[in-house]
Amino acid sequence: MHILSKHILRTPRMLAVSVLSVCGICWFSLASLQAVELPAPLSTAMFQPTRPQAVALGRLLFYDPVLSGSKTVSCATCHHPRFATSDGLSLGLGDGGVGLGPERRTDPGNRPEQRVPRNSPALFNLGAQQFRRLFHDGRLEFDPGFPQGIRTPLGQDMASGFASLLSAQAMFPVLSADEMAGHYSENAISITVRQGRLTHTGGAWDLIAQRVAAIPEYRTRFGSLIGPDISIRFTDIADMIAEFIDFEWRAIDSSFDAYLTGRGGLSKAALRGLKLFYGKAGCSFCHAGVLQTDHRFHAIAMPQLGPGKAARFESHQRDTGRFRVTGKQQDLFRFRTPSLRNVAHTAPYGHSGAYATLEAVIRHHLDPLSALQNYQRDQVVLPDIGGAPDWQIMDDPTEIAAIAAANELTPVRLVDHEIADLVAFLHALTDEQSLQGRLGVPATVPSGLSVLQ
Repeated sequence: MHILSKHILRTPRMLAVSVLSVCGICWFSLASLQAVELPAPLSTAMFQPTRPQAVALGRLLFYDPVLSGSKTVSCATCHHPRFATSDGLSLGLGDGGVGLGPERRTDPGNRPEQRVPRNSPALFNLGAQQFRRLFHDGRLEFDPGFPQGIRTPLGQDMASGFASLLSAQAMFPVLSADEMAGHYSENAISITVRQGRLTHTGGAWDLIAQRVAAIPEYRTRFGSLIGPDISIRFTDIADMIAEFIDFEWRAIDSSFDAYLTGRGGLSKAALRGLKLFYGKAGCSFCHAGVLQTDHRFHAIAMPQLGPGKAARFESHQRDTGRFRVTGKQQDLFRFRTPSLRNVAHTAPYGHSGAYATLEAVIRHHLDPLSALQNYQRDQVVLPDIGGAPDWQIMDDPTEIAAIAAANELTPVRLVDHEIADLVAFLHALTDEQSLQGRLGVPATVPSGLSVLQ
């Protein structure tokens, strides 16, 4: 049956809805959807303009392994359009891995020391002005009280010179041994990272910039943007990558956006799911606003697997989330609310990638404590790295009790068909064009290194 939706805007954000069945010449009334408060649709006005030359240069840098210590890992290794700008893994393999996505395996000649501690987040809409905190724990934040407008636990010298918050996020992966830098003594960049030489002459960023500057095509492309006689800095590299991410993965034309602007309708199931999302199920309390996130931090008893976010010298593997940034007890096990744009394609879900499907992660939200206690481990996507203590936390009743004690969510009762309707609505948040990106994966990069297709 073909469905058309009619919309009557009573206030800027209050929507009255009724659905016309064209085939039956009769009204299918969803009266209970009236006066549901909905966000405004996404638009390009929420983003800064990008420069075509910068976007084209950032695209090459994003897919080029030259930025990693051993020249084997690119940004795209963990953020590839084949996997909706993530990697399809619960916890990824950076340096020391070969292949892409769920097929990624350890390199026998360069085994990784451990998995990447957290699930690789999607990159959709990160250039939107509403994004003022990045990463699962928000350790990179916009703060006008700081000279650069950027706050990070790494210190102000690490935030200096970046054009945007999105640009500054590029500093973290290249300095991480597990992600891009490499084992502590295997290359010049990993050595400087271990020595704490990061931002100054001869430090990790400087060595990366020198690599890029030594490649004629990169030198020429940067010259047209920053000047032919100006030295390339790591911050310049990060700025170009940020403009590319901003342009390439703007997800602003989903069925939901079309529905909000009167350009299209939603299925009956998605409409019922919308009502649940913004009503009885309570999803919008945290997944609020135009991006379906309040940009805040919440403890929801998510299962913890893998190495956690502990320092190398610490014996436990717990990941205390926001607490690692603020040191405040109330922030224990809190993680940033993710945006739900394109969420139907970004599995596995949770900061640890604990859930393989939308239905499973929705059921967790409905009763977090029961879900934590009865967690089924067979749904994770974890390449074998041999002897990894992936379940150290989940095997420890004391740790499980601590995670449970921090939970903020109260149980919500939904029946199976209501959960299915929520899934249908979440699918309506998909922007198909953005999944592959506007420019796509380049066939080659200026370094001549392999590009993961």
